[in-house]
Amino acid sequence: MPAAAQPRRVRTSRLVRKLAVAGTGAAVLALPLIGATGASAATPAAAPTATTPSTTLAGYPNNLDGWIRESLAIMAEKKIPGTYNGIHRNIMRESSGNPSAINLWDSNAAKGIPSKGLLQVIDPTFNAYHVAGTSFNVYDPVANITAACNYAAARYGSIDNVFGAY
Repeated sequence: MPAAAQPRRVRTSRLVRKLAVAGTGAAVLALPLIGATGASAATPAAAPTATTPSTTLAGYPNNLDGWIRESLAIMAEKKIPGTYNGIHRNIMRESSGNPSAINLWDSNAAKGIPSKGLLQVIDPTFNAYHVAGTSFNVYDPVANITAACNYAAARYGSIDNVFGAY
């Protein structure tokens, strides 16, 4: 085929490709924020600081994945049922992964006992279902997850059986 008859190949400019990549990156970063629109109780997550340790005292990554995995290890030791997926699903619904989340508007908050932390636990429930060996701070991610899973196990059989506010 002569050169004049060949279809012309359109070249995408380098700028257009960079903009497409940047737009994709922005969309990926925005996904957790989109999910957070339904969790109006959650406060924005604080940005990590230079002093934030990269691992927990138990050696797990100091992030949502590590907190869930550390909680699962404690839960296995204490025979508290639950799976990674069940915990993660509930955390994303309750706090969008923000360990500092606090609900200041629901009926619990109106009574002076707001829901707190990753799994939005009220202080009396946290205290009643606290698991030995974890922090007594309701905002501690591992303590919050483990106490909430202990409560969910007693009430629903497992955190895996929780699909809404509990």
